[in-house]
Amino acid sequence: MNIAIFGLGYVGCVSLGCLAQNGHNMIGVDINPLKVDLINKGKATIIEDKIDKIIAEQWRLGRISATMNYSEAIENSDISIICVGTPSNENGHLNLDYIEKTARNIALALKERDNFHIIAIRSTVMPGTNKRVSDIISDVSGKKKNVDFAVISNPEFLREGSAVKDFFNPAITVLGGENDRALDILEKVYKNINAPFIRTDIEVAEIIKYVNNTFHALKICFANEIGNICKKLEIDSHKVMDLFCKDTHLNISPYYFKPGYAYGGSCLPKDMKALKTISHDHYLNSPILEAINQSNENQKKVVINMIEETGRKKLGVIGLSFKQGTDDLRYSPTVDIVEYFIGKGYELMIWDKNVHLSKLVGSNKEFITNQLPHLSELITDDIGIVFEKSDVLLVTQNNEEIKELFLSDKSKILIDVIRLIDEVSIKNYHGVCW
Repeated sequence: MNIAIFGLGYVGCVSLGCLAQNGHNMIGVDINPLKVDLINKGKATIIEDKIDKIIAEQWRLGRISATMNYSEAIENSDISIICVGTPSNENGHLNLDYIEKTARNIALALKERDNFHIIAIRSTVMPGTNKRVSDIISDVSGKKKNVDFAVISNPEFLREGSAVKDFFNPAITVLGGENDRALDILEKVYKNINAPFIRTDIEVAEIIKYVNNTFHALKICFANEIGNICKKLEIDSHKVMDLFCKDTHLNISPYYFKPGYAYGGSCLPKDMKALKTISHDHYLNSPILEAINQSNENQKKVVINMIEETGRKKLGVIGLSFKQGTDDLRYSPTVDIVEYFIGKGYELMIWDKNVHLSKLVGSNKEFITNQLPHLSELITDDIGIVFEKSDVLLVTQNNEEIKELFLSDKSKILIDVIRLIDEVSIKNYHGVCW
Protein backbone atom coordinates (compact mmCIF):
# COMPACT_ATOMS: atom_id res chain seq x y z
CA MET A 1 0.00 0.00 0.00
CA ASN A 2 1.02 3.63 -0.52
CA ILE A 3 0.70 5.40 2.82
CA ALA A 4 1.35 8.98 3.99
CA ILE A 5 2.28 9.68 7.61
CA PHE A 6 1.43 13.19 8.81
CA GLY A 7 3.68 14.14 11.70
CA LEU A 8 7.19 12.76 12.06
CA GLY A 9 7.48 12.88 15.82
CA TYR A 10 7.49 9.86 18.11
CA VAL A 11 4.44 7.99 16.84
CA GLY A 12 4.91 9.13 13.25
CA CYS A 13 8.54 8.08 12.97
CA VAL A 14 7.89 4.64 14.49
CA SER A 15 4.84 4.11 12.28
CA LEU A 16 6.76 5.22 9.20
CA GLY A 17 9.58 2.76 9.78
CA CYS A 18 7.56 -0.21 11.00
CA LEU A 19 4.96 -0.02 8.23
CA ALA A 20 7.76 0.25 5.67
CA GLN A 21 9.33 -2.85 7.18
CA ASN A 22 5.98 -4.57 6.59
CA GLY A 23 6.37 -3.84 2.89
CA HIS A 24 4.41 -0.61 2.44
CA ASN A 25 5.61 2.45 0.51
CA MET A 26 5.75 5.29 2.99
CA ILE A 27 5.94 9.05 2.63
CA GLY A 28 6.31 11.19 5.73
CA VAL A 29 4.99 14.75 6.01
CA ASP A 30 6.04 17.38 8.52
CA ILE A 31 6.22 21.17 8.78
CA ASN A 32 9.70 20.89 10.31
CA PRO A 33 12.32 20.85 7.52
CA LEU A 34 14.90 19.26 9.85
CA LYS A 35 12.72 16.17 10.36
CA VAL A 36 11.99 15.90 6.65
CA ASP A 37 15.71 16.19 5.88
CA LEU A 38 16.60 13.49 8.43
CA ILE A 39 14.13 11.00 6.92
CA ASN A 40 15.35 11.76 3.42
CA LYS A 41 18.87 10.89 4.59
CA GLY A 42 17.69 7.61 6.11
CA LYS A 43 17.87 8.84 9.70
CA ALA A 44 15.29 8.62 12.47
CA THR A 45 13.80 11.77 13.98
CA ILE A 46 13.76 10.30 17.51
CA ILE A 47 15.94 8.28 19.85
CA GLU A 48 14.29 4.88 20.23
CA ASP A 49 15.59 1.33 20.35
CA LYS A 50 15.88 -0.24 16.84
CA ILE A 51 14.07 2.51 14.94
CA ASP A 52 17.27 4.08 13.58
CA LYS A 53 18.25 0.78 11.93
CA ILE A 54 14.76 0.23 10.56
CA ILE A 55 14.57 3.73 9.04
CA ALA A 56 18.04 3.38 7.51
CA GLU A 57 17.32 -0.05 6.02
CA GLN A 58 13.90 0.88 4.61
CA TRP A 59 15.30 4.12 3.16
CA ARG A 60 18.00 2.10 1.36
CA LEU A 61 15.26 -0.16 0.00
CA GLY A 62 13.45 2.90 -1.37
CA ARG A 63 10.33 2.48 0.74
CA ILE A 64 10.71 5.70 2.75
CA SER A 65 10.78 9.38 1.81
CA ALA A 66 9.55 12.63 3.33
CA THR A 67 8.18 15.98 2.21
CA MET A 68 6.72 19.22 3.48
CA ASN A 69 4.25 19.23 0.60
CA TYR A 70 0.80 17.87 1.58
CA SER A 71 -0.39 17.68 -2.01
CA GLU A 72 2.60 15.61 -3.03
CA ALA A 73 1.93 13.18 -0.18
CA ILE A 74 -1.78 12.81 -0.96
CA GLU A 75 -1.11 12.45 -4.70
CA ASN A 76 1.15 9.48 -3.99
CA SER A 77 -0.90 7.68 -1.36
CA ASP A 78 -4.22 5.96 -0.77
CA ILE A 79 -4.10 6.15 3.02
CA SER A 80 -3.22 9.07 5.29
CA ILE A 81 -2.29 8.37 8.90
CA ILE A 82 -2.44 11.41 11.19
CA CYS A 83 0.22 11.28 13.92
CA VAL A 84 0.56 14.98 14.75
CA GLY A 85 0.84 16.18 18.34
CA THR A 86 -2.14 16.98 20.57
CA PRO A 87 -0.59 18.87 23.50
CA SER A 88 -2.76 19.76 26.48
CA ASN A 89 -3.21 23.24 27.90
CA GLU A 90 -3.08 24.15 31.59
CA ASN A 91 -6.78 23.28 31.98
CA GLY A 92 -6.29 19.77 30.61
CA HIS A 93 -8.01 20.45 27.29
CA LEU A 94 -6.26 19.23 24.16
CA ASN A 95 -4.95 21.60 21.54
CA LEU A 96 -6.34 20.17 18.30
CA ASP A 97 -4.91 22.91 16.08
CA TYR A 98 -2.41 20.54 14.46
CA ILE A 99 -5.12 17.93 13.85
CA GLU A 100 -7.47 20.47 12.26
CA LYS A 101 -4.74 22.05 10.13
CA THR A 102 -3.70 18.62 8.90
CA ALA A 103 -7.33 17.79 8.09
CA ARG A 104 -7.69 21.01 6.09
CA ASN A 105 -4.49 20.39 4.16
CA ILE A 106 -5.54 16.81 3.38
CA ALA A 107 -8.94 18.11 2.25
CA LEU A 108 -7.38 20.69 -0.08
CA ALA A 109 -5.24 17.99 -1.66
CA LEU A 110 -8.21 15.62 -1.98
CA LYS A 111 -10.04 18.19 -4.14
CA GLU A 112 -7.82 17.11 -7.01
CA ARG A 113 -8.27 13.38 -6.49
CA ASP A 114 -11.05 11.00 -7.47
CA ASN A 115 -9.78 7.89 -5.66
CA PHE A 116 -11.33 6.66 -2.40
CA HIS A 117 -9.04 7.88 0.39
CA ILE A 118 -8.72 6.66 3.96
CA ILE A 119 -7.69 8.93 6.83
CA ALA A 120 -6.66 7.11 10.00
CA ILE A 121 -6.29 9.16 13.19
CA ARG A 122 -3.40 7.68 15.16
CA SER A 123 -2.96 10.73 17.41
CA THR A 124 -4.47 10.61 20.88
CA VAL A 125 -7.64 12.71 20.65
CA MET A 126 -10.81 13.47 22.55
CA PRO A 127 -14.11 11.80 21.60
CA GLY A 128 -15.74 13.80 18.81
CA THR A 129 -12.48 14.49 16.95
CA ASN A 130 -13.21 11.90 14.26
CA LYS A 131 -16.47 13.68 13.45
CA ARG A 132 -14.73 17.06 13.48
CA VAL A 133 -12.06 15.84 11.06
CA SER A 134 -14.71 14.27 8.81
CA ASP A 135 -16.69 17.53 8.73
CA ILE A 136 -13.60 19.58 7.88
CA ILE A 137 -12.58 17.27 5.05
CA SER A 138 -16.11 17.16 3.68
CA ASP A 139 -16.60 20.93 3.85
CA VAL A 140 -13.21 21.88 2.40
CA SER A 141 -12.86 19.19 -0.27
CA GLY A 142 -16.46 18.94 -1.35
CA LYS A 143 -16.12 15.16 -1.09
CA LYS A 144 -18.72 12.93 0.52
CA LYS A 145 -17.92 11.06 3.72
CA ASN A 146 -17.95 7.25 3.39
CA VAL A 147 -18.26 7.59 -0.38
CA ASP A 148 -15.14 9.49 -1.44
CA PHE A 149 -13.27 9.20 1.84
CA ALA A 150 -13.52 7.63 5.30
CA VAL A 151 -12.05 8.60 8.65
CA ILE A 152 -11.04 5.78 11.00
CA SER A 153 -9.91 6.12 14.62
CA ASN A 154 -6.82 3.97 15.12
CA PRO A 155 -5.23 4.68 18.53
CA GLU A 156 -1.64 3.65 19.18
CA PHE A 157 -0.35 1.92 22.30
CA LEU A 158 3.39 2.63 22.14
CA ARG A 159 5.67 3.03 25.14
CA GLU A 160 8.86 5.03 24.89
CA GLY A 161 11.84 2.69 25.02
CA SER A 162 9.93 -0.27 23.59
CA ALA A 163 7.93 1.39 20.81
CA VAL A 164 9.08 -0.87 17.98
CA LYS A 165 8.30 -4.00 19.98
CA ASP A 166 4.94 -2.50 20.99
CA PHE A 167 4.13 -1.60 17.38
CA PHE A 168 4.53 -5.18 16.19
CA ASN A 169 3.11 -6.79 19.36
CA PRO A 170 0.29 -4.71 20.82
CA ALA A 171 -2.38 -6.38 22.94
CA ILE A 172 -4.97 -5.38 20.33
CA THR A 173 -5.25 -3.35 17.15
CA VAL A 174 -8.22 -1.01 17.52
CA LEU A 175 -10.12 0.31 14.52
CA GLY A 176 -13.06 2.61 15.20
CA GLY A 177 -15.16 3.36 12.16
CA GLU A 178 -18.39 2.90 10.25
CA ASN A 179 -17.05 2.19 6.75
CA ASP A 180 -16.38 -1.51 6.17
CA ARG A 181 -14.35 -0.86 3.02
CA ALA A 182 -11.90 1.33 4.92
CA LEU A 183 -11.77 -1.05 7.87
CA ASP A 184 -11.02 -4.01 5.58
CA ILE A 185 -8.17 -2.10 3.92
CA LEU A 186 -6.63 -1.08 7.26
CA GLU A 187 -6.73 -4.66 8.46
CA LYS A 188 -4.63 -5.54 5.42
CA VAL A 189 -2.23 -2.70 6.26
CA TYR A 190 -1.69 -4.23 9.72
CA LYS A 191 -1.85 -7.87 8.62
CA ASN A 192 1.64 -8.67 9.93
CA ILE A 193 0.92 -7.17 13.35
CA ASN A 194 0.80 -9.80 16.10
CA ALA A 195 -2.54 -8.82 17.63
CA PRO A 196 -6.26 -9.42 17.17
CA PHE A 197 -8.25 -6.73 15.36
CA ILE A 198 -11.03 -5.09 17.32
CA ARG A 199 -13.59 -3.13 15.31
CA THR A 200 -15.55 -0.83 17.57
CA ASP A 201 -17.52 2.40 17.80
CA ILE A 202 -15.57 5.53 16.87
CA GLU A 203 -16.05 7.13 20.29
CA VAL A 204 -14.87 3.95 22.05
CA ALA A 205 -11.67 3.98 19.98
CA GLU A 206 -11.16 7.67 20.74
CA ILE A 207 -11.43 7.39 24.53
CA ILE A 208 -9.68 4.05 25.15
CA LYS A 209 -6.15 5.51 25.22
CA TYR A 210 -7.13 7.92 28.00
CA VAL A 211 -8.72 5.11 29.97
CA ASN A 212 -5.64 2.90 29.52
CA ASN A 213 -3.12 5.52 30.54
CA THR A 214 -5.14 6.75 33.50
CA PHE A 215 -5.36 3.19 34.78
CA HIS A 216 -1.62 2.71 34.28
CA ALA A 217 -1.05 5.86 36.34
CA LEU A 218 -3.45 4.53 39.00
CA LYS A 219 -1.56 1.22 39.15
CA ILE A 220 1.75 2.99 39.70
CA CYS A 221 0.36 5.15 42.50
CA PHE A 222 -1.50 2.23 44.12
CA ALA A 223 1.67 0.14 44.14
CA ASN A 224 3.58 3.05 45.66
CA GLU A 225 1.04 3.49 48.45
CA ILE A 226 1.21 -0.25 49.21
CA GLY A 227 5.00 0.04 49.13
CA ASN A 228 4.95 2.89 51.65
CA ILE A 229 2.78 0.88 54.03
CA CYS A 230 4.90 -2.25 53.63
CA LYS A 231 8.09 -0.36 54.36
CA LYS A 232 6.66 0.93 57.64
CA LEU A 233 5.74 -2.64 58.54
CA GLU A 234 9.19 -3.91 57.42
CA ILE A 235 7.55 -6.11 54.77
CA ASP A 236 9.12 -6.62 51.33
CA SER A 237 6.69 -4.70 49.09
CA HIS A 238 8.06 -6.29 45.91
CA LYS A 239 7.27 -9.75 47.23
CA VAL A 240 3.77 -8.54 48.13
CA MET A 241 3.08 -7.10 44.68
CA ASP A 242 4.69 -10.06 42.91
CA LEU A 243 2.25 -12.28 44.80
CA PHE A 244 -0.59 -9.89 44.00
CA CYS A 245 0.16 -10.14 40.27
CA LYS A 246 0.15 -13.95 40.32
CA ASP A 247 -3.62 -13.91 40.87
CA THR A 248 -4.89 -13.72 37.30
CA HIS A 249 -8.33 -15.00 38.30
CA LEU A 250 -9.34 -11.83 40.16
CA ASN A 251 -6.51 -9.29 40.59
CA ILE A 252 -5.20 -9.15 37.01
CA SER A 253 -8.36 -10.11 35.16
CA PRO A 254 -11.63 -8.74 33.74
CA TYR A 255 -13.38 -9.22 37.08
CA TYR A 256 -14.55 -6.05 38.83
CA PHE A 257 -14.09 -4.02 35.63
CA LYS A 258 -17.76 -3.76 34.66
CA PRO A 259 -19.13 -0.23 35.19
CA GLY A 260 -22.23 -0.24 37.33
CA TYR A 261 -23.03 -0.47 41.00
CA ALA A 262 -21.22 0.29 44.23
CA TYR A 263 -19.42 -2.52 46.05
CA GLY A 264 -20.58 -3.93 49.38
CA GLY A 265 -20.41 -7.09 51.47
CA SER A 266 -18.43 -7.99 54.53
CA CYS A 267 -14.95 -8.25 52.99
CA LEU A 268 -14.18 -5.29 50.72
CA PRO A 269 -15.32 -2.48 53.05
CA LYS A 270 -13.79 -4.11 56.16
CA ASP A 271 -10.41 -4.96 54.65
CA MET A 272 -10.04 -1.68 52.84
CA LYS A 273 -10.81 0.18 56.07
CA ALA A 274 -8.21 -1.94 57.88
CA LEU A 275 -5.51 -1.08 55.34
CA LYS A 276 -6.38 2.62 55.61
CA THR A 277 -6.12 2.33 59.38
CA ILE A 278 -2.65 0.81 59.12
CA SER A 279 -1.66 3.74 56.91
CA HIS A 280 -3.06 6.27 59.43
CA ASP A 281 -1.42 4.53 62.38
CA HIS A 282 1.96 4.96 60.69
CA TYR A 283 1.29 8.62 59.79
CA LEU A 284 1.25 7.91 56.06
CA ASN A 285 -0.66 9.86 53.45
CA SER A 286 -2.47 7.39 51.15
CA PRO A 287 -4.80 9.50 48.98
CA ILE A 288 -5.80 6.68 46.64
CA LEU A 289 -6.87 4.44 49.51
CA GLU A 290 -8.72 7.38 51.05
CA ALA A 291 -10.58 8.09 47.81
CA ILE A 292 -11.91 4.56 47.23
CA ASN A 293 -14.75 4.72 49.74
CA GLN A 294 -15.57 8.28 48.69
CA SER A 295 -15.93 7.12 45.09
CA ASN A 296 -18.08 4.18 46.18
CA GLU A 297 -20.41 6.45 48.15
CA ASN A 298 -20.66 8.73 45.14
CA GLN A 299 -21.90 5.85 43.00
CA LYS A 300 -24.76 5.31 45.44
CA LYS A 301 -25.62 9.00 45.10
CA VAL A 302 -25.65 8.64 41.31
CA VAL A 303 -28.32 5.92 41.63
CA ILE A 304 -30.30 7.93 44.19
CA ASN A 305 -30.27 10.99 41.91
CA MET A 306 -31.48 8.92 38.95
CA ILE A 307 -34.44 7.64 40.98
CA GLU A 308 -35.30 11.09 42.33
CA GLU A 309 -35.15 12.64 38.87
CA THR A 310 -37.98 10.39 37.69
CA GLY A 311 -40.36 12.34 39.94
CA ARG A 312 -42.19 9.15 40.86
CA LYS A 313 -42.62 7.91 44.43
CA LYS A 314 -43.47 4.21 44.08
CA LEU A 315 -40.17 2.33 44.06
CA GLY A 316 -39.68 -1.38 43.47
CA VAL A 317 -36.30 -2.93 44.31
CA ILE A 318 -35.13 -6.15 42.67
CA GLY A 319 -32.24 -7.49 44.76
CA LEU A 320 -31.44 -6.39 48.30
CA SER A 321 -28.29 -8.34 49.20
CA PHE A 322 -24.91 -6.86 48.34
CA LYS A 323 -24.57 -9.10 45.26
CA GLN A 324 -26.35 -11.88 43.42
CA GLY A 325 -26.32 -15.41 44.81
CA THR A 326 -26.11 -14.51 48.49
CA ASP A 327 -28.41 -13.39 51.31
CA ASP A 328 -25.67 -11.25 52.90
CA LEU A 329 -27.07 -7.78 53.61
CA ARG A 330 -24.01 -6.37 55.36
CA TYR A 331 -22.75 -3.18 53.71
CA SER A 332 -25.20 -3.73 50.87
CA PRO A 333 -25.43 -0.48 48.85
CA THR A 334 -29.08 -1.32 48.17
CA VAL A 335 -29.87 -1.35 51.89
CA ASP A 336 -28.45 2.18 52.13
CA ILE A 337 -30.57 3.28 49.17
CA VAL A 338 -33.70 1.67 50.62
CA GLU A 339 -33.08 3.40 53.96
CA TYR A 340 -32.68 6.72 52.16
CA PHE A 341 -35.99 6.46 50.31
CA ILE A 342 -37.88 5.21 53.35
CA GLY A 343 -36.72 8.42 55.03
CA LYS A 344 -37.97 10.41 52.04
CA GLY A 345 -41.44 8.93 52.30
CA TYR A 346 -41.36 6.75 49.19
CA GLU A 347 -43.61 3.70 48.84
CA LEU A 348 -41.26 0.71 48.56
CA MET A 349 -41.57 -2.94 47.65
CA ILE A 350 -38.59 -5.32 47.62
CA TRP A 351 -37.95 -8.71 46.06
CA ASP A 352 -34.83 -10.81 46.51
CA LYS A 353 -34.63 -14.48 45.58
CA ASN A 354 -32.28 -15.27 48.47
CA VAL A 355 -33.60 -13.00 51.20
CA HIS A 356 -36.53 -14.52 53.11
CA LEU A 357 -37.45 -13.05 56.48
CA SER A 358 -38.34 -16.43 57.95
CA LYS A 359 -34.92 -17.81 57.14
CA LEU A 360 -32.80 -14.89 58.35
CA VAL A 361 -30.50 -15.88 61.22
CA GLY A 362 -27.43 -14.58 63.01
CA SER A 363 -25.81 -11.39 61.76
CA ASN A 364 -28.30 -10.96 58.94
CA LYS A 365 -31.27 -11.10 61.32
CA GLU A 366 -29.58 -8.72 63.75
CA PHE A 367 -28.73 -6.38 60.90
CA ILE A 368 -32.34 -6.27 59.66
CA THR A 369 -33.69 -5.76 63.16
CA ASN A 370 -31.39 -2.78 63.72
CA GLN A 371 -31.23 -1.24 60.25
CA LEU A 372 -34.55 -2.05 58.59
CA PRO A 373 -37.10 -2.94 61.28
CA HIS A 374 -39.96 -2.35 58.81
CA LEU A 375 -38.56 -4.75 56.19
CA SER A 376 -41.35 -7.27 56.82
CA GLU A 377 -43.79 -4.71 55.46
CA LEU A 378 -41.71 -4.08 52.33
CA ILE A 379 -40.38 -7.42 51.16
CA THR A 380 -42.36 -9.98 49.16
CA ASP A 381 -41.75 -13.31 47.44
CA ASP A 382 -43.84 -12.26 44.42
CA ILE A 383 -41.76 -10.37 41.85
CA GLY A 384 -44.88 -9.73 39.78
CA ILE A 385 -46.49 -7.80 42.64
CA VAL A 386 -43.36 -5.61 42.93
CA PHE A 387 -43.53 -4.84 39.21
CA GLU A 388 -47.27 -4.17 39.25
CA LYS A 389 -47.28 -1.80 42.23
CA SER A 390 -44.14 0.18 41.34
CA ASP A 391 -43.64 3.12 39.00
CA VAL A 392 -39.83 2.94 39.18
CA LEU A 393 -37.80 -0.27 39.35
CA LEU A 394 -34.24 -0.42 40.68
CA VAL A 395 -32.69 -3.64 39.37
CA THR A 396 -29.50 -4.65 41.17
CA GLN A 397 -29.48 -8.37 40.29
CA ASN A 398 -29.89 -10.25 37.03
CA ASN A 399 -33.41 -11.60 36.62
CA GLU A 400 -35.06 -12.68 33.36
CA GLU A 401 -38.61 -12.39 34.74
CA ILE A 402 -38.30 -8.70 35.57
CA LYS A 403 -36.66 -8.11 32.18
CA GLU A 404 -39.58 -9.74 30.36
CA LEU A 405 -42.12 -7.84 32.46
CA PHE A 406 -40.45 -4.54 31.66
CA LEU A 407 -40.12 -5.25 27.94
CA SER A 408 -43.85 -6.05 27.83
CA ASP A 409 -44.85 -2.89 29.72
CA LYS A 410 -42.53 0.07 29.23
CA SER A 411 -44.73 2.46 31.17
CA LYS A 412 -42.55 1.58 34.15
CA ILE A 413 -39.14 3.26 34.54
CA LEU A 414 -36.25 0.83 34.94
CA ILE A 415 -33.00 1.92 36.63
CA ASP A 416 -30.42 -0.74 35.78
CA VAL A 417 -27.09 -1.07 37.63
CA ILE A 418 -26.03 -4.47 36.24
CA ARG A 419 -26.64 -4.15 32.47
CA LEU A 420 -29.73 -6.35 32.51
CA ILE A 421 -30.61 -5.06 29.04
CA ASP A 422 -28.11 -4.53 26.22
CA GLU A 423 -30.42 -2.46 24.02
CA VAL A 424 -29.99 0.85 25.82
CA SER A 425 -32.27 2.98 23.60
CA ILE A 426 -35.50 1.45 24.94
CA LYS A 427 -38.07 3.91 26.27
CA ASN A 428 -37.91 4.43 30.06
CA TYR A 429 -34.73 2.34 30.37
CA HIS A 430 -31.80 3.98 32.18
CA GLY A 431 -28.39 2.38 32.74
CA VAL A 432 -26.57 3.75 35.76
CA CYS A 433 -23.41 4.62 33.76
CA TRP A 434 -24.13 3.57 30.19
